[in-house]
Amino acid sequence: MTTITRTSAGSSKKPKALITEGLRFGRFPITAVQPVVDGGKVPAKALPGEGLVVGATAFREGHDQLGVSAVLFDPKGKERQRIRLQPPRGDRGKGTDRWEGIITPTGTGNWSFAIEAWHDRYGTWHHNAEVKVEAGIDVELMLAEGAALLSEASEDPARPSSDRRTLRTAVVVLSDTSLSPEERLAAGFGPEVADIVERQPIRELVTVSERFPLLVERDLAGRGAWYEFFPRSEGAVRNHATGEWQSGTFRTAAQRLDAVAGMGFDVIYMPPIHPIGIQHRKGPNNTLIAGPHDPGSPWAIGAKEGGHDAIHPDLGTFEDFDAFVARARELGLEVALDLALQAAPDHPWVQSHPEWFTTRVDGSIAYAENPPKKYQDIFPLNFDNDPEGLSKEILRIVLLWVSHGVKIFRVDNPHTKPVWFWEWLIAKVNKKHPEVVFLAEAFTRPAMMHALGRAGFQQSYTYFTWRNTKTELEEYFTEVSQKSPAYFRPNFFVNTPDILTEYLQFGGPAAFKIRAALASTASPLWGVYAGYELYEHVARPGAEEYIDNEKFEYKARDWDAAAESGRTLAPYLTKLNEIRHAHPALGDLQNLTLHHSTDDATIVYSKHKTLPDGTKDTLIIVVNVDPHGTRESTVSLDLAALELDPADLTHNGGFHVDDLLTGESWEWGEYNYVRLDAHVEPAHILNIRRSHS
Repeated sequence: MTTITRTSAGSSKKPKALITEGLRFGRFPITAVQPVVDGGKVPAKALPGEGLVVGATAFREGHDQLGVSAVLFDPKGKERQRIRLQPPRGDRGKGTDRWEGIITPTGTGNWSFAIEAWHDRYGTWHHNAEVKVEAGIDVELMLAEGAALLSEASEDPARPSSDRRTLRTAVVVLSDTSLSPEERLAAGFGPEVADIVERQPIRELVTVSERFPLLVERDLAGRGAWYEFFPRSEGAVRNHATGEWQSGTFRTAAQRLDAVAGMGFDVIYMPPIHPIGIQHRKGPNNTLIAGPHDPGSPWAIGAKEGGHDAIHPDLGTFEDFDAFVARARELGLEVALDLALQAAPDHPWVQSHPEWFTTRVDGSIAYAENPPKKYQDIFPLNFDNDPEGLSKEILRIVLLWVSHGVKIFRVDNPHTKPVWFWEWLIAKVNKKHPEVVFLAEAFTRPAMMHALGRAGFQQSYTYFTWRNTKTELEEYFTEVSQKSPAYFRPNFFVNTPDILTEYLQFGGPAAFKIRAALASTASPLWGVYAGYELYEHVARPGAEEYIDNEKFEYKARDWDAAAESGRTLAPYLTKLNEIRHAHPALGDLQNLTLHHSTDDATIVYSKHKTLPDGTKDTLIIVVNVDPHGTRESTVSLDLAALELDPADLTHNGGFHVDDLLTGESWEWGEYNYVRLDAHVEPAHILNIRRSHS
């Protein structure tokens, strides 16, 4: 870090450099800077317009006042934002020496930030004068020091002329011996003066940290609503006489895109679209023997028609795929493609590159296993025999699909491949195509999930799927929003083809509402797998996955009949996504604050964001996580977290909230009675009505 000495901006005194080369500490120690990943070797993740919590521990010797700032630099190194840090709300008065604030990058690219700690001349004088003048000690000296300090600041050409005039006026009053000491001091303490030195502090002995990297990626890297469907099921037709199916195609699947876009989703994700192996093909419900017309699992990639660079002939051609991507783009959707690095026994790689697999003692190639689960139709890849050849082949495949308009990849089981490979691949792809996003489908140990984020994955599946109680949710929301956001962006999928939790199996329609409300408001990223809106909830006996699983067979859903009968959650999902698009507070991850409720099944949290124009967007979310009944609670709010302005308050000292789900309105305060019937509406999404709204 670099340290210089200066009295204030515009001072005539020549700065003197301090000898700090080779020392750990500058004039004022600055430690524990955040967000910093692996000592700055890996850039912290950020999004355009995202409020990033930046902080540091900074302190000094003695009793003089310390000021701490954060400075944000754009990719060209130009200063874009400078904010003064404050002790965190919960630390104030505790002497932790922790300082925090929020910085907001405005565009993509390689940004950076630094922390500055400095002698706060005005703050030090303010404290000393306040104490001494009241005690009658060194009164004239304190007033003279204040006049000299503000006079010097008033000569600073970097300050606006109006501020300089205000400071000169304060100097005149501070120096007027005809007035009482209290009147003179009030001029130096006035709100106008305080505002001026808050905006442009009078600094000395500035210590500057090193710059720490921020990788600011596009919105869909960290914000968005995902919808997953199997294109072969969309438009699939069954011959009831023979029982045989005719597969859906990209052309028929494109007809479903209007409904997906109409529900407000941003990403349409498809499982693998490649040829499916014949050998050891799985039948319905994961049975070991498939019939002649069973389609098999899309994740068993590769057949005589080709591998990862080919399209299953039942779905269409590359021309059909390009038309599908174009139609999605017209509707405001981006296509996410599954990147599953594994092969069916029929995959061309098995013959051309057997070294890319693991050969057992008996000469056979090892199939995939995750005991007790066995995947006889899939061969895992082995990156140790020919890492360069295999890596280059996968890079070629990814770039092929990028050339066909795919900018998002949902990566299947990345935790079963070496982390170094992902670091290499993502860096290679993003160097040429920084807009490409990788989602890690890694339901595994925390260390691996976090390592994948550090390696470059822009987002990840999470444990949210299995966090159902109030306590579990509070702990997990705290973890992902406060402890790991610099390198781990959580995508809260409510279900997947592999995962149908007991909560959804037995919770009824209320459970589906609850999980959707939680996922869509607690994280800027969330997703659903098709059928969720139809309350599909029947599991294969003894398993946590759907019966008649779409992974192994076609599934024809009658969307129109469900809508006509009213047995669809589509309007609710649409409303949730409308709320997300209308409220920027839901687009940030780190701004989640938990609040207290007296009921052990009622969770309360808020999301707050102050926009560049000063507008404040604040939502309070209250959810009954018990899908079987009605819960009553007293909700206690941390009012400071809501950043209420005096103009927002009613004559009773409360504030107005509008429920964005039901349209009802109430006057709320610090303590509020809440009753939520899971079978009617299990959640409140309350918008604080601001004076400007």
